[in-house]
Amino acid sequence: MSKDAWSRFQQHLCSVPSLGLTLDISRMAFPDDFFARMAPAMTRAYEAMEALEAGAVANPDEQRRVGHYWLRAPRRAPEPALAAEIESTLSRVKAFAADVHAGRVAPPGGGRFERVLLVGIGGSALGPQFVADALGDPATDRMAMTTLDNTDPEGIARALKPLAGALGRTLAIVVSKSGGTPETRNGMLLAAEAYRAAGLDFARHAAAITMSGSSLDKQAVSQQWIARFPMWDWVGGRTSETSAVGLLPAALQGIDIDALLAGAAACDEATRARDTARNPAALMALLWHHATGGAGRKDMVVLPYKDRLILFSRYLQQLVMESLGKRLDLQGRVVEQGLSVYGNKGSTDQHAYVQQLRDGVNNFFAVLLRVLESGGSGLEVDPGVTAGDYLHGFLLGTREALAGNGRESMTITVRRVDARTVGALIALFERAVGFYATLVGINAYHQPGVEAGKAAAAAVLELQAKARAALGSEPRTAAAVAAVIGRPEAAETVYLVLEHLAANGKARIATPGGPGEAGFAAP
Repeated sequence: MSKDAWSRFQQHLCSVPSLGLTLDISRMAFPDDFFARMAPAMTRAYEAMEALEAGAVANPDEQRRVGHYWLRAPRRAPEPALAAEIESTLSRVKAFAADVHAGRVAPPGGGRFERVLLVGIGGSALGPQFVADALGDPATDRMAMTTLDNTDPEGIARALKPLAGALGRTLAIVVSKSGGTPETRNGMLLAAEAYRAAGLDFARHAAAITMSGSSLDKQAVSQQWIARFPMWDWVGGRTSETSAVGLLPAALQGIDIDALLAGAAACDEATRARDTARNPAALMALLWHHATGGAGRKDMVVLPYKDRLILFSRYLQQLVMESLGKRLDLQGRVVEQGLSVYGNKGSTDQHAYVQQLRDGVNNFFAVLLRVLESGGSGLEVDPGVTAGDYLHGFLLGTREALAGNGRESMTITVRRVDARTVGALIALFERAVGFYATLVGINAYHQPGVEAGKAAAAAVLELQAKARAALGSEPRTAAAVAAVIGRPEAAETVYLVLEHLAANGKARIATPGGPGEAGFAAP
C-alpha cells in the first residue's frame, strides 16, 4: 500500500465505538470536493429522515408513515398509544416464546413444540432466514426452523419431508401483512394439508403475524389459532425484521432479541448524527451516489468474509433493490432508478467471480464485510497461521487486488457476529437506503413493480381458467382457444398456459406440433 493510501485510510476511516464498527471508504475514488459539493443534498437527506422519524407521511403514494425505527425505540413513536402497542407486542413475543419453551403452550397431543415452520415470503422470510442462519447453532438452538417461502409445490414438499413424524411437535408461524399474499397463502394451505394428512389439527399448531382485520387475522380468530401478533401498515416487509415478523421466530429459536434490538437502536442513534464523516449510513449512501453517478450505473457486490453472513446479500437484495428500483421519482418523472445487489461470501467468491471483478467489466463497486474474531478452531494450518488468518488474508488481498486495477470498494469491519452486531448491520443498511432515496428523489417505501407483477399473475390465472374451460374432446390450437375466449391477442400466453396444464394432467396435447400447430384438448 502506498503512503498516499495509508494517509487516505486514516483520513476517511469512520469509526463508531458504540457499535464496535468501522467503515473504510478510502478505496472509493471520490474527488476531493465531493463532500462539500454534496453537503446541501445531505442536509436535505437528514431533514427528510428526521421528518420520517417524527411521524411525517414518508410514503406519499400510499399516504403512510414509515416507522420501523420506532420498533427499537418506542419512545420516539409520535403517539403514546403507538409506543405502548410496540412495547406490548415485544412483551407478548417474549412471553409467548418463554411459554413455548416451558411447555405452557404445547401441542394438543402432549409434549413440547420442538420446531418452527415459518410460512412467508420476501421480508417475511428473508430477514428471519438471515438472522436464523447468522445467529443460530444447531447444537444449542431452543427450536430448529424450517421456512416455506415460495409457491413451488415441489419445494414445499421437500421442505416438509424432513418434518414427517415431527409435525405434531412443530409450531407453524404464518406471516402475511394483508393476508392475501398468494405465495404465503398457498404455503399455508399445503402445510395445513400436511398436518391434516398426519391426523393433526393445523389450527392447534399455528400462530399468525398479520394486520388486524386481514383475511389471515379473521381466519386465525375463527379457527382459534394459538396466537396472533400484529403487523402495522407503517412497517414494510423489507424493514420488518425488528417487528414481530423477525423477533418471534428468533425468540423461539433462542436468539437474544434484546441484544438484536439494542444493536439496531445503537446504530439508529449513531446514524442520526448530521456529521457525515462520522455517520456510516450517510457515508455509505453518499458513496453509493458517487459510485453509481446517482443513477444506478454500477452494481453493489456484497462480500462478507464470514460463513454466518452468507445470507446477508440475499436479505440486502430485497431491502435495497425493492426500495430503490423505481421508474418514477417523487415528481412523477421517469428516472428508472435502482441499485442492483449481488454477492455470496469470501473467500468462496475468489474461486467464482472475483476474476471478473478484477479483470472484467468495471460495472460494480464492492462492499467487503470484515469480522475480526475468527472463532472456531485455532489450529495452525501452517506455522503461525490459522484458517482464520487465511480468510482474513484473502479479504485484504482481494481488497488490494481490486484497488490495483482501479476497482472501488468499501470495507465494513465488526468485531464478531453476534445478535447486537446483526441488529446494527440491519439498521445500518436500512438508514443508508433511506438517505440514498432522498439523494436521488424517489419513494423508498412503496413497491409498485411488485404490485404490478401480482396483478399480472392474477390476470394469467384468470386467463388459465377460461382457457381450460374452453377445452373439449376435439383438439384446438392455442390461437383457436384464445379466439374462443375472446382474447386473440393473448394466444402466446394461452399456449404457455395450456402447455403447463398438459404437463400436469389438466389438459392433453392431442395433436403434436409447434406453438402454432399443437392441438390441446380436455384430459
